[in-house]
Amino acid sequence: MSALVRLFYPTPPASTAPGAVIGWWERRRLKFNVIVGAAGLATVGLASLLAILPPFSHSLSVPVGVIVAYALVANACFTAGWILELLFNAWWRDAPSRVGPILFRQGLIFSVGITLLPVVVATLEWGFRILRLISGELLPG
Repeated sequence: MSALVRLFYPTPPASTAPGAVIGWWERRRLKFNVIVGAAGLATVGLASLLAILPPFSHSLSVPVGVIVAYALVANACFTAGWILELLFNAWWRDAPSRVGPILFRQGLIFSVGITLLPVVVATLEWGFRILRLISGELLPG
């Protein structure tokens, strides 16, 4: 089984005991942070590059406080994953759910997507700058 398959389709916790569930999630926190952090670095780099591309280039700076706040919110959402899994296990006591791997996979994909979203916005902004240049050149006068 490849590392990517193991990442996205992990074996559920061996037990539904709170310690086992929390441990299962916490063993994945570093991977989550590395992946989302790499997406964040790519976002800052690509958005900064798009900002300095002509026409009408400008600088782009992301305050460190925004990055720290984003990381804290992402980790709070990660923690919500194991809290939700414990709640599901409590609700379906007779047949505990194996929702952890699903929550982890969907949360990771969503987090990376949200982190990369500013690249889409920066690309659109650059496209509008090009349209502004073209429309300015086409206007008489």
